[in-house]
Amino acid sequence: MPLITFSSPLHKDITVYAPAGSHKQTVLELAKEHHIPIDFGCGNGECGTCLVKVTRIDPHKPPLANPLTERELKVLKEMGKITQAEIDQMAVGNISSNPWRLACQMVVRDEDLLIEYPSR
Repeated sequence: MPLITFSSPLHKDITVYAPAGSHKQTVLELAKEHHIPIDFGCGNGECGTCLVKVTRIDPHKPPLANPLTERELKVLKEMGKITQAEIDQMAVGNISSNPWRLACQMVVRDEDLLIEYPSR
């Protein structure tokens, strides 16, 4: 079961276990379940309100998170969080080294993560 640590400048860090094997639960759903106050607007990857920074705890293991969705790519590019060169590289390798994700689009997989989110 992966450990997901949610971190914010205004809140105490919280580490939770993500359910093993579901591969359907998003970071935002996991945060809501554990009363972690990640801001969100639309919940479907169009507004960018739920922007988070994701760091893999073990950088020696390959990343397991789902690839960025088309909506997510569009919003991250509009926000200046991903470049066209990075998008082109992902089209070839299907792996992103970019730490920015939308919590409503990122599906939790079997890897330990640090999720940093802004607070208001």
